[in-house]
Amino acid sequence: MRKFHHISFWITLIALAACVAGCTRDPNVRKRAFFDSGSRYFAKGRYRDAAIQFTNAIRIDPKYEEAHYQLALADSKQGLWRDAYLQLSQAVELRPDDLKAQLDLGTLFLASRQFKRAQDQAKLVLAKDAKNVDAVILMANSDAGLSNTDASLQEMQNAIELQPNRPQSYLDLAVLQLNAKKVTDAEESFKKAVQLDPKSVSAAMALGDFYLQQHHWSDAEQQFQRAIQLAPKNPLPRAALARAELFDGKKDEAAGTLEEAKRALPDDPAAYRLLGEFYISTGQMDKARAEFASLSTAHPKDNVVQRSYAQLLIWNHQLDEASKITSDLLKKNPTDSGDLILQSQIAEALNKPDEAVTTLQSVLKAEPDNAPAHYYLGMAFDMTGQLDRAEAEWREAIRLQPAMIDAQRALAGVAVRKGDIDLLKQTSDAIMKLAPNSAQGYILSAQASLTQKDVAAAETDLNKALQVAPQDPAPYAALAALRLSQKRYAEAQKLYTQSLEKNPAFTAALQGLVRIDLIEKKPDQALAAVNQQISKAPTSSPFHLLLANLLAANHDLPKAEAAASQAIRLNKNNMAAYLFLGQVQVAMGSRDSAVTTYQQAIQQSPNDVRPYLMLAELEDQMGSWEKAQGLYQKVLQIQPDFPPAQNNLAYLMIEHNQNVDVALSLAQAARRAMPDSPAAADTLGSAYFHKGLYTLAENLFQEAIEKSPKDPSIRYHLAMTYDKLGDRARARDEFQQVLALDPKFKDADKVHEALESLK
Repeated sequence: MRKFHHISFWITLIALAACVAGCTRDPNVRKRAFFDSGSRYFAKGRYRDAAIQFTNAIRIDPKYEEAHYQLALADSKQGLWRDAYLQLSQAVELRPDDLKAQLDLGTLFLASRQFKRAQDQAKLVLAKDAKNVDAVILMANSDAGLSNTDASLQEMQNAIELQPNRPQSYLDLAVLQLNAKKVTDAEESFKKAVQLDPKSVSAAMALGDFYLQQHHWSDAEQQFQRAIQLAPKNPLPRAALARAELFDGKKDEAAGTLEEAKRALPDDPAAYRLLGEFYISTGQMDKARAEFASLSTAHPKDNVVQRSYAQLLIWNHQLDEASKITSDLLKKNPTDSGDLILQSQIAEALNKPDEAVTTLQSVLKAEPDNAPAHYYLGMAFDMTGQLDRAEAEWREAIRLQPAMIDAQRALAGVAVRKGDIDLLKQTSDAIMKLAPNSAQGYILSAQASLTQKDVAAAETDLNKALQVAPQDPAPYAALAALRLSQKRYAEAQKLYTQSLEKNPAFTAALQGLVRIDLIEKKPDQALAAVNQQISKAPTSSPFHLLLANLLAANHDLPKAEAAASQAIRLNKNNMAAYLFLGQVQVAMGSRDSAVTTYQQAIQQSPNDVRPYLMLAELEDQMGSWEKAQGLYQKVLQIQPDFPPAQNNLAYLMIEHNQNVDVALSLAQAARRAMPDSPAAADTLGSAYFHKGLYTLAENLFQEAIEKSPKDPSIRYHLAMTYDKLGDRARARDEFQQVLALDPKFKDADKVHEALESLK
């Protein structure tokens, strides 16, 4: 009997194992297991893991509508709107009667501002369920987006009649009423939502936000404090309260509120990061660095904290420490796009834009829609002088993320450099909308108006800038510049002084004051003003460079050299200081020192073409034309279409009997880019002369002389051309003009020989 039972036991086990194996192979069981696992992950907020499980379920059964729907929700929670749209579309195609999925698809259309498609979805649901409140609300919001204001308000009232005790409907109605400028009605609707559900955090927050928009600071603070009491573990009401306190001018109280949030919720990343983010948003960078340094130690595994700290270090040029943090982050995940973008910023800060380009292009190969990567790639291209490519990247960043204000600012800079008024207006409008409490957008708009000679519009913009940002030095300086252009010097001086009171290191303001003193022929007063301001901001590199300029103008070259050197010591990236120092050293006769200065500038910023050009001109003057030629060639490697280098290289090649055809091609390119330059006309004329095309050369030399009549070199070239054309009288006149302009002309011996032969 015992043997029988033993055999029966193993038979039973074998049967159970066969059942389990069969069940495991059953696709319906397997897909349901994946779906249930995804649902558990979703409930815990682990949306990426949930998405993986729902995807596994769909692989087993591509027509599993419920999995498509839940995958869409998981994608939307991660901000993957395109993927969410695709999954919702699949869900409604598989089960057209799933009205919830149809409504979610409509909501997605609404969020992406596809109002007509959202409206169509609402109609589709209402055709099947005329009393579906969510569909009526979707219709109301769609009509609002289509500017059908009256219809949207009526539809929202209909939704409220269908469910009169639904608080969310009153919140939606309030938003529509606000958009219709019915502020009083909107306030009543917000209050009704709160009344219907006094414990609703979202209703209290919405009413608080309404008061914030209306500048009713104390009312807003009261609502946010209520929300904190209702949800003491939710960091959002605390962040909102701090924002209201900040707008109310209570910066210290706002910081205190966020300190309390960190103490109350020490393990919630969204809470303990708030104070550091507040310091960044209010421009208190020293406090922000200190805060994130502390958080970095307290939360070493919080990658968001580590990235934020690294970013702050980069902004402060603490690149070694930033590089260490970034390297540690990349060890954890070598392909993380955010960390690779940090790495590219470090490369740019180290003047290695080529490295940054390589890194960012690898990011974009994996993530073509990564807006920050496009933005920083634009910055790298700009560093290498490729402005068109930089502009294209910034435009793409804005297309992908219209609210990226840094990209809008960069594009505004392109507009200023190119003199593109339409682009400047477009970007300034965008900046004003994105940052209505920042002066920058209004200042850029004023700049565009001034270019169009609309002084009244510029005044309006600048006064608005002063109103929204009274502590910012920039609007005072911008309005002062306008007064300076109007020769209202006393007003300009007062505004520049106010600008410096706001920020003692604000360069534009001190430059403006100096300009007024120089216009009024008070150089000693200008020098005193600069020295006084340096005493208040001793580490300002631009101030020391401004001092150097004034000293040089006063013919005190040794002190000018010392001031420019100090400007470089304070900021090794101040290229203008290197270039000016080199010029001062040349003026002092210290050409070897100038060569060293330009070489240091090149080492510091190897992709900036300016020091190469200055050094090339100096080497040419010193008789080292081969070195000059190599430097011009290096410039064209960095920036292939740089006209000054094309022109100067062509001239050297002609002067030293090198390949005339190559020189001609370079000269023609420079002439196309600089049609008004007498130097470009002279170089191209010289190329034609050496090709034997004397008539073409004559026309170009004559044009160059009209624009630069006192240049002996151009007259010498024209004289030789007249001689070749057989016009001896005009040749003799031009040779004589050469000696009259410069008796020590470098080819004076040849001029004398020519005059002898022409006798």
